[in-house]
Amino acid sequence: MQIRIYQKERNLSPVKLLKETFLDIYKSRFLARQLAERDIKAQYRQSYLGILWAFLTPLATAAVWIFLNLSGTIQVTDTGIPYPVFAFTGTLLWSIITEAVNSPTQSTNAARGLMSKINFPKEGLIISGIYKLLFNSSIKIILLIAFVFIFGLGFHWGLLLLPFAILGALLFGITIGLLLTPLGMLYKDIGKIVTMGFSFLMYITPVVYAVPDSGLMKTIMEINPFTPVILTCRDIITGASSDYLVYFLIIMTLCIPLFLVALILYRISIPILIER
Repeated sequence: MQIRIYQKERNLSPVKLLKETFLDIYKSRFLARQLAERDIKAQYRQSYLGILWAFLTPLATAAVWIFLNLSGTIQVTDTGIPYPVFAFTGTLLWSIITEAVNSPTQSTNAARGLMSKINFPKEGLIISGIYKLLFNSSIKIILLIAFVFIFGLGFHWGLLLLPFAILGALLFGITIGLLLTPLGMLYKDIGKIVTMGFSFLMYITPVVYAVPDSGLMKTIMEINPFTPVILTCRDIITGASSDYLVYFLIIMTLCIPLFLVALILYRISIPILIER
């Protein structure tokens, strides 16, 4: 039987930590798949609507804004595409990003009891959450494309780039979530702050209305890093020209080193949190 000795390391090499992290990710791929299958089945078990719950919430949010716009209760600036498509694509993409942000913390919190009793690569929990994200996101994207066709926008070659844009949005969300996970494990307040913050953040992101032509809100939205992610994915879906593609690529480029930093922090902090 393998004997493993845990001791304090004074010199933590980032390269060594990353190498061990990716090695453990590879070792835990089977466990991650099993955990993801278990959670997906449990998510829709004993439910009449089943998998429909994956997109009912964003659909309901979009329906409210569509009704308010059609009834004249609110006046939305020109979006360049039919407003139902604009609102539905925005809310569905927003739900994908928020789910990605919450995934690392939720997957790790759900395995608290398991981590304290069994020694296994904790990075498997992250991969398990990514599997669930890919499953839920694929369902939403299929519905989203069908919705676009219903409104007569039709097929265009830009749709072939959609998987890459969605993967970029998932990387963006997971990176934020992974950076917040150690704090979220320590303090439950972090989860509540994130939930409340995203409720506010949605209204300074072009989810249900376009970026204004001028004013303070235009400046805030253009600074907001969520804006290029939402707009680029929506433009690819609808076939519109993307004015924020460069900003989107900058965000994705920054996400890669931040994701690696987040993995290192996760690897260092989780054993300490389990001990606590």
